[in-house]
Amino acid sequence: MSKNTKKQAAILQKLGIEQLNAMQEEAQLAIHTCAEVVLLSPTGTGKTLAFLLPIFHELVHGKEGVQALIITPSRELAIQIEQVAREMGTGFKINAVYGGRTVSKDKLDLKHEPSLLVGTPGRIAHHFRIKTISKETIKLLVLDEFDKSLEIGFEEQMTEILENLPYLEKKILTSATQGVEIPSFVGLTQPLYVDYLEDGVQQLLVKAIVSPEKDKLQTLGKALCHLGNQPGIIFCNYKDSIQRVSDFLSEQNIPHGTFYGGMEQRDRERALIKFRNGTHQLLIATDLAARGINVPEIKFIIHYHLPHRAEEFTHRNGRTARMHSDGTAFVLHWAEEDLPDFIPELEAEIIEEAPVPKPSPWTTVFVSGGRRDKISKGDIAGLFFKQGELKHKEVGTIELKNDCAFVAIQKNKIQQLIRYVDNTRLKKKKVRVTEI
Repeated sequence: MSKNTKKQAAILQKLGIEQLNAMQEEAQLAIHTCAEVVLLSPTGTGKTLAFLLPIFHELVHGKEGVQALIITPSRELAIQIEQVAREMGTGFKINAVYGGRTVSKDKLDLKHEPSLLVGTPGRIAHHFRIKTISKETIKLLVLDEFDKSLEIGFEEQMTEILENLPYLEKKILTSATQGVEIPSFVGLTQPLYVDYLEDGVQQLLVKAIVSPEKDKLQTLGKALCHLGNQPGIIFCNYKDSIQRVSDFLSEQNIPHGTFYGGMEQRDRERALIKFRNGTHQLLIATDLAARGINVPEIKFIIHYHLPHRAEEFTHRNGRTARMHSDGTAFVLHWAEEDLPDFIPELEAEIIEEAPVPKPSPWTTVFVSGGRRDKISKGDIAGLFFKQGELKHKEVGTIELKNDCAFVAIQKNKIQQLIRYVDNTRLKKKKVRVTEI
């Protein structure tokens, strides 16, 4: 077994993945051997890992400056890629920069430049202007979900970034959408296409939920009771609608989180953390959640509002039935409503009467210390087990950030934990532990 094969096996073991899928294998080979690769594959098939594995094989340990740059259309996707890259445990420094966090925080992270930098176009362009990044060391560029970046108006910043990368040796573009024109400023000459879009997502079922009333709230409530305690996303077209749906679910005592563009960045991040760790089983979201959020094991999505375009329908559906899991996309529509052409004729789900889903047994605590304080997940778990007197089954997912951490714990242990560990020392730092 070669050194690289051993490294890859160790990374996959850390991520809990038995083997790569066909798309990931082919993408890896293409990226290793070609200077220009366009990777097309449905949402949820593992594109992030498909490009990160070969990137890390090409980075050089001990080399100064940023070696690889990944540009994403959203903060959430930047955070997700950074998180996956860190979990791979390669030993390379990795950072993400994006709008919604202070530039001074970025500067602190970039004082010692990472080998791999992930960011949104506007923030990367800003750092190029203020010269916090060594542009001449960047040899490898990934434009992840490049079509979305162009769609939401980042063309100017992306043009500026590419003009400032004279020593690029490799370009990788990814998308989950067919037939998107690659703009000339990207400068591709003879790209190799790795196209798995025709394969689709084999485990996905698409079904209808028919509302007898034009106002679909009551039907939504019944459907959620019928579906029970499973993680799912309810997609709305507008943030005002999210508030209305959220108020209704609160009245029905159905716990949930919300996620949309008008929220503060901190609240958006925390909504996703609570969804990932099981504090919330349901998330009501706009299409902002249709791409680039890292939430495994979503069993269903509900189109509360019909999407305006086929691409949105595809990307929403791609949130469930990810990788090797199955899942169902439900189109909730009024009995007399005409469905758009891109939604096929669907079998209707029979909604059976059921009790309101039980609240999650989990809650989330905030810990005011993180990676920058030399604190690890193991340190936090140790504190909660020893000083907090919790059992292993009472501590769930731990998400470690640069300056803080978020931990899922059993709700019935929250008072005990805070009483025993709040304001205590973890490594050399006194940390606050509070419920969020």
